[in-house]
Amino acid sequence: MNVWSVANQKGGVGKTTTTVTLGGILAQRGLRTLLVDLDPHGSLTSYFGHDPDASTPSVYTLFDQAKTGAAPEPAAAITATGFENLSFLPASMALATLDRQLGARGGMGLVLSRTLQRLGDQFDFALIDCPPVLGVLMVNALAACQRLVVPVQTEFLALKGLERMIRTLNMIMRAKKIELPTTIVPTMFDSATWSCIETLQVLRRRYKPDVWRSEVPVDNQFREASRAGIPLSIANPGSAGVAAYLRLLDEILLPSIEPQARSVHA
Repeated sequence: MNVWSVANQKGGVGKTTTTVTLGGILAQRGLRTLLVDLDPHGSLTSYFGHDPDASTPSVYTLFDQAKTGAAPEPAAAITATGFENLSFLPASMALATLDRQLGARGGMGLVLSRTLQRLGDQFDFALIDCPPVLGVLMVNALAACQRLVVPVQTEFLALKGLERMIRTLNMIMRAKKIELPTTIVPTMFDSATWSCIETLQVLRRRYKPDVWRSEVPVDNQFREASRAGIPLSIANPGSAGVAAYLRLLDEILLPSIEPQARSVHA
């Protein structure tokens, strides 16, 4: 299974949009795709019409099982989206309490990794929608994935957030001896706005070669698709936003996967 984490410490930069849109495209290509909602706010869970406040099996259940020393049993938590080849592991608001509950308990940084290993025969891809804070959930996401995707809104405040996040993530990866290829994805780009253009120039100058050479434009269709609970690649495959994510997959992400690791469904 190929696992990518979609992360940024700043909220509102397009993490959930990126996760859902990429997931929808992969599913449409016949790849069995699992979306993992690690954010206690549960935006991805809400996207598909489920309540992160509900007392149903969720990602939190897996950590609860791990606390007792039991192996994670994800089957009950996997939830259908209603779209072919696309499932998700829902979030729970209780995820916000994990850092306090777990303290320095050992082994909790690998709960998600072990969970996805158990699901390796059922899915070709897993995309993790990460929380905007650095803690045990982010450590789990980094330990479980082979690539980090960082959406960054093309505005100056987002640059500051990115600087802090990259510094902290590098610290965690060094401590955990993790090396991850990283793709920074400029989002919400408006070519008619000088501040967007200038921010994009700074982003590419400062973080080259990790910044994708294209960008995801402002597209109101993302909002409409979210309201309907449908990935935009399914709701409106001809939209400008979907075209951008198709380029991202074809130019950067999919070519980085070893051919033998690609699914036979591709």
